[in-house]
Amino acid sequence: MKSLRRWIAASVLLLSLADTAAQAKSGEAAAQPKQVLFLYSLGASFQPWAVWTREIRQQLNRQSPWPLDVQEQSLVSALRGDDSADVKFVEYLTALYGRRKPDLIVAVGAPAARFVQQHRADLFPTTPMLLAAVEIRRVEQSMLAASDTVVPVRVDHVAAFKNILRLLPETKTIAMLIGNSPGERLWISDVEKEVKSLLESNKVELRFYNELPFDEILRQIASLPPNSAIFFQQLMVDGAGAVYGDKDPLKRIIEVANAPVFTQDRAFFYDGVVGGPMLSPTESGRMVAAATVRILSGERASDIKVAPDTFAAPTYDWRQLQRWRISESRLPSGSEILFREPSAWDRYSWQIVLIAAALMLQGGLIATLLSERRRRHVAEVQARQRMVELAHVNRFSTAGELASLVAHEINQPLGAILSNAETAQIMLRAPSPDITELGEIVGDIMRDDHRASEVIRRMRALLKKSPFELKDLDLNDLVRDSVEFLSTLARSRKVTLSSKIATDALPIRADPIQLQQALLNLVMNGIEAMKDSPDEYRSISVETSRVDKFAELSVADRGPGIPQDTLGQVFEPFYSTKAEGMGMGLSITRTIAQAHRGEIVASNRSGGGASLRMRLPLRS
Repeated sequence: MKSLRRWIAASVLLLSLADTAAQAKSGEAAAQPKQVLFLYSLGASFQPWAVWTREIRQQLNRQSPWPLDVQEQSLVSALRGDDSADVKFVEYLTALYGRRKPDLIVAVGAPAARFVQQHRADLFPTTPMLLAAVEIRRVEQSMLAASDTVVPVRVDHVAAFKNILRLLPETKTIAMLIGNSPGERLWISDVEKEVKSLLESNKVELRFYNELPFDEILRQIASLPPNSAIFFQQLMVDGAGAVYGDKDPLKRIIEVANAPVFTQDRAFFYDGVVGGPMLSPTESGRMVAAATVRILSGERASDIKVAPDTFAAPTYDWRQLQRWRISESRLPSGSEILFREPSAWDRYSWQIVLIAAALMLQGGLIATLLSERRRRHVAEVQARQRMVELAHVNRFSTAGELASLVAHEINQPLGAILSNAETAQIMLRAPSPDITELGEIVGDIMRDDHRASEVIRRMRALLKKSPFELKDLDLNDLVRDSVEFLSTLARSRKVTLSSKIATDALPIRADPIQLQQALLNLVMNGIEAMKDSPDEYRSISVETSRVDKFAELSVADRGPGIPQDTLGQVFEPFYSTKAEGMGMGLSITRTIAQAHRGEIVASNRSGGGASLRMRLPLRS
């Protein structure tokens, strides 16, 4: 029994050790990164597969839950269809990855897919293979093994050409750009068959250039007839055998083309291509990465069935639409437009709002100022009218006294006229009248009549109500004429009125009636101020002079003067130092001065009395 127990214990120990070793080996294997071999069709920089491979790898890095060891190899021999070189390349790959076979081989593009299918038996027969970025019609379905799967694409030339005719309905020629490599030549007959009915119904000619050198292709593309379009599918090798797939020939074509350029692959959609429905490397890359993860997870490749990736929603370059005058109304529903230049509003919306707000504020301010200016103008006109009316009332307030003086002034010439008329009548009764003396009498009558008329004219002018009207005049003449008229009024009040007129002319622009009113107010103010003064002091002097660019009129009296603390108030409305005064005379005078862009000031004379000086701008 003891030996049996020892044997059982030893067996358990051996099994435990074996299990531990297996777990260690399994953990070591799990820790190793998944090795994926990318096999490029022609080279790492050949378009469009360079773009497709980049998208596949980016998507794979996002979706893979394990670390990846990505290897890359290029099938350069596919450029010229060199089968003997393919055999050597298979030997190279098997030798390179003999010690550790890849976990998955991803063939990118139709040439690489065709290569792995032809050499499947010699190229890691048990390793899963995924054919990516390959047109479904280029896949040999009968040669797919149980460990193979395909994530294909389908190029719909009919949809691509319909897009051209939709955008450019006047199209008569489509230049089809396909290269002259073995794989590219296979497309020519397929394209012709697919679009034959469409082109015939629209009377469109399809031209191929695959047998021409690239320089000749450029020359012909630059001189296409009117109503032409260019469809670029692929150009890796030209008719002379020169390789261009890694030199981006589409950019050189765009530089010289005289017609819009279209393509079926988003990898070629950059500046210069109009756009339309195209294959999407990003979407296909996501699909390839998802299938890759499923295979690396242990799922059998042949069980993974993926429908061909077709054209994505149409995408267009706004700049090319503008260049070729293609209306956006012609684009299919759901189209995406890229590179649209932002409008002025999109670029400077907040600046426009700020400027608009500033302009509105400025406009509002201007409108307010204009309204205020208009209101001020109306107020000034109304104030001027009120001033004229008030001045007229002020003149009539002295009309009674002036009327008696006028009557006295007129009685003298009228009495002289009557006396001379009676004398002339007596002389005419004589048998031989003295004609010479009669002529002198008639002259006296005419002179007295003119004197009476002048007194009436002055009175009417003073009392006349007339609108404010500026005229060119000489201040000296106006003062001289006014003082002569006011002398009678002064004498009636036992006041001596004297004047000192400047020798030089004082040209001003003013309303003569208003200035006469101002002078009347100043003289009357002086007369009222001296009503209690002795007779020897009752005198008023009126003087004109030039002061810088102003004409000055001063009226000085010898009354008691103005109290010093009220000098600044004498021109205020209704202010008066006299119990019976209305306080409007000097206020009206200041208003008249201001209406003529002048000023008036009051001061006391050193020898007694007050002096009022009005300054008006001289006429230039």
